[in-house]
Amino acid sequence: QVQFVESGGGLVQAGGSLRLSCAASGITFSINAMGWYRQAPGKQRELVASVGITGSTNYTASVKGRFTISRRNAKNTVYLQMNNLKPEDTAVYYCNSLTTAPQPSWGQGTQVTVSS
Repeated sequence: QVQFVESGGGLVQAGGSLRLSCAASGITFSINAMGWYRQAPGKQRELVASVGITGSTNYTASVKGRFTISRRNAKNTVYLQMNNLKPEDTAVYYCNSLTTAPQPSWGQGTQVTVSS
């Protein structure tokens, strides 16, 4: 059974930083492109960053230059370093595979709250 466990969220002031982690199990992690998503209250879940199996990365425009996604295949873990956080980054953050189809079930996510 595929499982994602996200951690590292919290309450931070604007301009602060957080590092999120997502531990994956039940998939062959090294051959899965991975993504970090977020869902703010009343909004749809959106993909904010992705990392391919070779380490190539992509970011949505609103986080480019502030967020860095990375992966450590030996630990089946994907990370999201978030710097210069803004109140509009407040959301529940999730990770998931971008390769496995159908897309696996979502984990519980980790709450990020940025105060102004």
